[in-house]
Amino acid sequence: MKTAIIFDCEFLAIEGSPQRFWCGPFDPDPVIAQIGAVRLGLEDDFPLIDSLSLLVKPLDRHGQTYEIDPFFTELTGITGQQIKEGGLDLADALGQLDRFSQGSKFFSWGKDEFNMVAISSYVTGIAPPIPATRFGNACTLLLSAGMPYEAIRTTRSNSLPAYFGITHPPLKAHDATDDARAVAYTLQHLLRLGRLAPRLLTDAE
Repeated sequence: MKTAIIFDCEFLAIEGSPQRFWCGPFDPDPVIAQIGAVRLGLEDDFPLIDSLSLLVKPLDRHGQTYEIDPFFTELTGITGQQIKEGGLDLADALGQLDRFSQGSKFFSWGKDEFNMVAISSYVTGIAPPIPATRFGNACTLLLSAGMPYEAIRTTRSNSLPAYFGITHPPLKAHDATDDARAVAYTLQHLLRLGRLAPRLLTDAE
């Protein structure tokens, strides 16, 4: 079955850092600490086939693991102890994600690949292992399915199912895998309605 990978990542933040564009004197680099992904089938009833959740050791420019700020823990539920016990090196995490994809195209709500691959790889000092051509923007898919541009601009990934009135199991906002599920449920809904063409989620688009 043809598939697409819907992914999300959580990257470091302290209180106020988004408003400062991570440029304040105490702001961490926006490197990732969690990757979540869902495999969405593009045939039959468009099933959600599998999921992946990975913690990543967020390293600073000198190779030291960042301390997890209480603000980030409150936002995501991820603690420093969880990172210490289960966090993967960035290269290992991206390798697992690539294998999980089985060559399918990646989509996120926006361009999470910049924090997940571009920024994090640059800060960590590794070559980006997944090329930019493998990634697409789910916002473009929703636009093609008829979601108004103004609504796209103001709707967060975790709010998409509510916008479309989709019933789904409980999801936790700011959990990378659950945020990916929220986008996947939305794409699944639009695929089932025929408002979204499966070919737009493959490399043959």
